[in-house]
Amino acid sequence: MGISFHSEFPGFQITHKRRIRSWITQQILDRGKKPAEIAFIFTSNEDLKKINRTYLNHNYFTDVITFGYGDEDHISGDIFISVEEVQINAGRFGTHFEEEMRRVMIHGILHLLGYRDGNDKEREKMKKMEEDALILWKKGESGDHGI
Repeated sequence: MGISFHSEFPGFQITHKRRIRSWITQQILDRGKKPAEIAFIFTSNEDLKKINRTYLNHNYFTDVITFGYGDEDHISGDIFISVEEVQINAGRFGTHFEEEMRRVMIHGILHLLGYRDGNDKEREKMKKMEEDALILWKKGESGDHGI
């Protein structure tokens, strides 16, 4: 199993990697799956828009794009996240950047687990799972507020 973090966005690095790996692993195990190879790639709005256009035929900015490679039991994939869009969303939703980044990270994991957000009912379900995951993160805090 391996959860890796790669930054293509200048000056951005993930901290608390061990804790994030543990938190993500627990989210996957709680849903009856096993984590395999998962890569988080942090990039710019423009780069993520190019991926969105090239692979999904969508010509707009987004905060996260997920490509799954796992099987029925093992979760594998690449999760591309726009650091810029997360910054914008944190301001829009009145939350801290770190919390918004964790929300987007778990959103990508939920997509790898097979959850979708194509309609209001699916979006509502995913939002609830994101909130539950964030509550678990907060329960484990010991003064570390980084991402």
